[in-house]
Amino acid sequence: MVLITASSGGLNIGDMIVQLIFFAILILIITGITSFAVSFKKRGKQLDRIEEKLNQMSDRGQ
Repeated sequence: MVLITASSGGLNIGDMIVQLIFFAILILIITGITSFAVSFKKRGKQLDRIEEKLNQMSDRGQ
């Protein structure tokens, strides 16, 4: 059986790949949370604008 190991200065390439994957997952989680927060904030502003328009329309009808 032949074991193929690639190392760079005592640090295994496999270890570096795993660390990069975990780092990418961390970045994705942070990006997802930020995206959700921005979307939630925009949705709230949009609902406020819609509510204001409905109020204006109901005032015109009376």
